[in-house]
Amino acid sequence: MPAPRRTDLVLLLVAIVWGSSYLAAKTATAVTPVLAVLFVRYAISAGSLVLFVRGINRRELGIGVLLGLTQAAVLILETYGVTHTSAANAGLIISLTLVLTPLFDRRRLPSRFYLAAATCVIAVGLLMASHGLHVPGVGDLLMLAAAVVRAGHVALVGRLATGLRPLQLTTVQALVGTALFAAPAVRHLPAIPAVGWLQLAYLALFCSVFAFLAQTWAIQRTSASRASLLLGTEPLWAVAIGIGLGDEHLTLPAVAGAALLLAGTTWGQAVERSHRESGAGQRVLVTQP
Repeated sequence: MPAPRRTDLVLLLVAIVWGSSYLAAKTATAVTPVLAVLFVRYAISAGSLVLFVRGINRRELGIGVLLGLTQAAVLILETYGVTHTSAANAGLIISLTLVLTPLFDRRRLPSRFYLAAATCVIAVGLLMASHGLHVPGVGDLLMLAAAVVRAGHVALVGRLATGLRPLQLTTVQALVGTALFAAPAVRHLPAIPAVGWLQLAYLALFCSVFAFLAQTWAIQRTSASRASLLLGTEPLWAVAIGIGLGDEHLTLPAVAGAALLLAGTTWGQAVERSHRESGAGQRVLVTQP
């Protein structure tokens, strides 16, 4: 297989794995408490990543601890959120990170970007009201909060992590998450069923360790624009996997909201990328912490 196609395939596989993480987390929390899910996911990830690390310097440790705290906040909101909404909705709402992150960067953006962001807000409203007008569900609100916090986390990574080694930084974040969730989770570990351990191993080894390493390898071999385009298909896979494997369904308003949200995030990402590349060079905006 030619190298460019192999790189595209790896990035697409990362997007598919990330898209599947919402259903995997939803099914895992059906048999295991959320804090235990988070602890085991972090612990397996940390144990795997330390095998590849060769030394962590003081700056990587300090910034890694800070980013580890913000990343843990994202995963708490995401994991609690997906337990109260569909995996499809979760994957769609979290994609708001794509248009929220440039706002946290406090950069001047073209007016078209704000139109794209407004389109996304309308789309989220349609998703939340997919079964008629009512008070928004707690799961959708938690996923909305997760998108906001994740955007802040990604903006912090962009601001603080320049020049630092990604593997070392990610390892510190995984160790921080492991330490944070150890105490409240440990008493639940003996009760985790075998199927729960399989789901947690998938979340840790595939959705975290594999996705990070594969993404880093692939981004070094392609353009930022192409990588962003392929990684940006994550919400599509979240919907497809939620409906195909999770027996979920979308109502007509939800379908309209999903289409509008995908259009809005794609438009906003394209406007932001074009604006950035015309000025300060390329930087890939990834959608997973």
